This record gives sequence, structure tokens and C-alpha cells, in this order.
Amino acid sequence: MARRLRFNGTGSHNGACPTVHEDLDSGEIVIQGTPLTDPEDIAQLQHLGEGEVPIVVPRELLVDFGPKDVTRTPRIIDLDAFGDLFHNFDHTAWRLETRRRFSSDEASSTYAQFIAGGPVQWDHGHPWATNVRAQTEQGKRIERVRIVDSPPTIGQLYLLEGAKRNCAAGEDIRNLWRADADRLRLPAEDFWVFDSRLVALLNFDDDDNLLNVEVITEPVEVNRYLQVRDAAWHYAVRYDTFATGLTT
Repeated sequence: MARRLRFNGTGSHNGACPTVHEDLDSGEIVIQGTPLTDPEDIAQLQHLGEGEVPIVVPRELLVDFGPKDVTRTPRIIDLDAFGDLFHNFDHTAWRLETRRRFSSDEASSTYAQFIAGGPVQWDHGHPWATNVRAQTEQGKRIERVRIVDSPPTIGQLYLLEGAKRNCAAGEDIRNLWRADADRLRLPAEDFWVFDSRLVALLNFDDDDNLLNVEVITEPVEVNRYLQVRDAAWHYAVRYDTFATGLTT
């Protein structure tokens, strides 16, 4: 089975080597760089095993993108503390949304209306919409990219319809096909980034209920999520344009 490798970063400005990748399952680090080939240099190495290839990378690469601890204790917050983040951020709140369904959506009256095929009566005074208006009126940005399967799940179609209310309140919601997300090697994680300095990683149970949230503030870790944000935002399509494409 192929490894699940995550791109951690590169010391190159043109996208070439050297780079650091991390195995998401084993935690092993994969270093990509220029091989050390001079026999006199190789003769100085200790414990070089058969089949092993020494490579040379700048020290800054490991400082910037190598793991700092063998293990990291997750910092978990409850849902109330998570909700406070949407009132207290200073500039931007950005989300990658990768799930195929949410149990909370399916318990709502608007979901029942959507399934029934009738017009959905969206509540524009909902606390989420109210806070979006309050934050964006201050010049702040609330943005998200939703990953969509082909064909879309019922839950994804419901959220595509609901984007009308959220965007009317001030959000900027875009969509990206899952095949494109896989091509870009986006992680199968749901997370928010606040002010480019704090990541809120959403943890769900097997029934798609949100359990709690892990807060990540280590600069190297946050930087990885910012790279994901930039790639997803660049290729994603506005929700209304994306919805039009589904019917043509």
C-alpha cells in the first residue's frame, strides 16, 4: 500500500528540491535533495547501510519544516470555546470542508425541506448569519472551500443550496471537485484557519457528529495548513458558478 505523504515544505523558490514530506501514518520523515556522491565524502559517513542514499539539504530546511517534537500533545477545546473564535478573530477566518455529510444538517428543518423538493425557508436571522454580517461589516473576511464528490452527495447539494444564505450575509464560499483536491494533495481534514496564525482542526465521530476541536498554533504546523489554503482557494470556483455547472 502506498504511503500517505504530506508535503511539509521546501527550501526552494522554484518548486524543485530540497523538500520535506511526512508519512501521515508512521510519522516518518522523507527528505528529498541532492545525493552525496563524492567517494571521499561517502567514506566519512558512519553506518551507511546497503541501499541507503545520503543526500544534502540546507540546515534551514530542517529548521523550518522538520518536526520539532517526537510527539505533540493535542490541545483540545470544547464547542463553546470554538464558537468564541468566530467572534474574536481580527482579520480572516478560512475553512476547508471535506466531509460528505454532517449529522447536524440532517437534523434541521431546512434539510427536510430540501429533501422534500420544496423551497427552503432559510433563516437569515440565524446566529451564524448574524455574526457573519457583524464581522464582515468590520472589514473582516470569512471564506471557505467545500470539496464536492462526483456525483455530489445529498449533503453536499444541501450545502450548495445553503451557500445562498451564507454568502448573502457576507461569506465567500467556493467549491472544488474532490478529484481536483486529490490531485492537489489536499488533506482529508476539516479545519478553520484564523488570522493565518491559529488552526482549528475539527474532530468528528463515526456518525459525522462534531465532537471537539484541536487548536494548533505551532508556526511550522500552521504553515502547512496555509499552503493548503492557498492551493485550494486558487483552484476553487464560486458556489453559484459551480452550481450552474452542475445543471449544464
